[in-house]
Amino acid sequence: MPAVAAPETRTGLVRRARKIDRALAGHYPDARIELDFDDPFQLLVVTVLSAQTTDRRVNAVRPTLFAAYPDAAAMAAAPREHLEQIVGPLGFFRAKTDALLKLSAALVERYDGQVPPRLDDLVTLPGVGRKTANVVLGNAFGVPGITVDTHVGRLARRFGWTDETDPVKAEHAIGALFPKQDWVMLCHHLIWHGRRTCHAKKPACGACPVARWCPSYGEGPVDPVVAAALVKTEGPA
Repeated sequence: MPAVAAPETRTGLVRRARKIDRALAGHYPDARIELDFDDPFQLLVVTVLSAQTTDRRVNAVRPTLFAAYPDAAAMAAAPREHLEQIVGPLGFFRAKTDALLKLSAALVERYDGQVPPRLDDLVTLPGVGRKTANVVLGNAFGVPGITVDTHVGRLARRFGWTDETDPVKAEHAIGALFPKQDWVMLCHHLIWHGRRTCHAKKPACGACPVARWCPSYGEGPVDPVVAAALVKTEGPA
């Protein structure tokens, strides 16, 4: 009978996870947040707007939005019809307009129009959950956090880092494998890999830079030519 592979130890899991991250860092040296922003308020707003649409579409409306409403006070006082017109191309424009008006008003009322640099404060704001809060903290304030979006959660499960589907539990499980100072860039590496190579329906396994350490290798095409055709050079349009 063939030998049965020994279960992976905790130490082995940590080492494998960090090898994957180092390999992804080398493969995606330009990895960063793909939402454009100039300050914490802009990042908070564009992150809220990015729900159920692409970063590229949000980036397209950003200049018009912030030229008209550059801060929380201005946005809180915005005429609803004009705000709806600006965010209309993103879809769900009524709900998103309502979210921006409530969010901006809360910033003005509670924090003098400034975005608070604390998780506990951010998650009390209308429309802001842990995922959005960690995006803002990590990219606008340099505060370490794990952003468990659809890509980070999917890849963490495929890599065998965790089997958690609950975002908060997955956040803690992933964070426990890496030093805090690596958390923000780790998420950028995973998101870039998820958008470009490790797709939800058909991952490009045969063109994957971390295939040797991935227990899910083979979920997608392993033929190098077939897999290469699935790889995207940019994030979603």
